[in-house]
Amino acid sequence: MSDDRLIFALDVPNALDGLQLAGTLGDAVSFYKIGLGMLTGGGLALANELKSEHGKRIFLDMKLFDIGNTIEAAVRGLAQFDLDFLTVHGDPNVVRAAQEGKGGSDMKILAVTILTSLDREDLDAALIKQGSVQDLVLERAARALEASADGVIASPQEARLIRALPEAEGKLIVTPGVRPAGTDQGDQKRTATPAQAIADGADHVVVGRPIRHAKDPRAAAQAIIAELNSPQARRANRG
Repeated sequence: MSDDRLIFALDVPNALDGLQLAGTLGDAVSFYKIGLGMLTGGGLALANELKSEHGKRIFLDMKLFDIGNTIEAAVRGLAQFDLDFLTVHGDPNVVRAAQEGKGGSDMKILAVTILTSLDREDLDAALIKQGSVQDLVLERAARALEASADGVIASPQEARLIRALPEAEGKLIVTPGVRPAGTDQGDQKRTATPAQAIADGADHVVVGRPIRHAKDPRAAAQAIIAELNSPQARRANRG
C-alpha cells in the first residue's frame, strides 16, 4: 500500500532507467520527483507516462529562476503536462510570475527556501546576507508564501518553525534531506528521519538514495511508509 506523503526522487540518468525502477517499486510508491538531472534524458516524457499511464503523481523539481516574463512563459508551458508540484526559487517576484503562468492549472507552485545541501559557510561563499540558516529559511518561506506560493521546500529541521508561521496556514511543506535512521546522509547537511519530519509539520518527505541504493528498493519504500504511519510521526496538535 502506498502513501503519497512519500515522494521518491527518481534521480536516474534517463527515462528508461526511470520506468524500470518505477516498475520495481510498483504500488509501493505513488508520488515521484523528477529533477533537472533527467531533463535531457527524457524527464518530461517520463513524467507524462507515469502520470497518464500509471496513475502516479508527479513533482517536477526544476527550481526555476529567471526574469518574470521568462518564468511565466516556462510555467505556462509546463502546466500543460498535468503536473502536481513544480519548484521555483523562493524570490517573491519569481513566485508571483509562476502563479501567473500556471493559470487555472491545479499544479502547486512550491518555493525553494535554501537548499538542504547548504550551510552557513556555503552561504558566505555565495555572498548571502548574514544570519543563521534557520532564520534565513524562515524569512524566505514567509515572503514566498505571502507572494502566493502554494507551499515551500525546506529541510526537515525547519519544518516545525515554518508550520508555526501565520503565512503557512493551509500551505504545503515538502522536505528533502530526509534520511531513515542508520542511512548515509550523502551530500545533505540538514537532515531528519521521515517520522520526525512529519511530526514537525511536513506534508511530504522526499527520499531518493536510501530507496534507490537499497538491495530491495520496494521493501525500503515500504519501511519508510510504515515509519510515516508510526506513533513517532504523529503531530502533537493532532491529539
